[in-house]
Amino acid sequence: MTDDERAIRALVETWMAASKAGDTQTVLSLMDDDAVFMVPGAEPFGKDVFRQMAGQMAGVTFDGKSDIHEIQVLGDWAYLRNHIDLTVTTPDGKIMKRAGYTLTILRKKPDGRWVLLRDANLLTEQKS
Repeated sequence: MTDDERAIRALVETWMAASKAGDTQTVLSLMDDDAVFMVPGAEPFGKDVFRQMAGQMAGVTFDGKSDIHEIQVLGDWAYLRNHIDLTVTTPDGKIMKRAGYTLTILRKKPDGRWVLLRDANLLTEQKS
């Protein structure tokens, strides 16, 4: 495994840990300013909308795991294919389970940090 692959795996681990901890600032620091997210049933949105949506999640908790299936590094660009299992619990105790694949494009910044640039999130609701 290369240093870049290790750094990308660390980015995913940090993202998951920060999401579980409700640490939106850390999650935002892991994405480029012109990041774009694509999710089923919605228009693509950027970092500012992500920030707004995160701000509306007060009291919501996240738990889950990430299983990286593929990382390909191409110079200062990389893509990541990942499977995520996620449990979301609302303040009133409602539990939602979502699972699926993501396809993420990452960019290496001049300082050597990898950041998320594009993310196609195909998580869907899982029935118990």
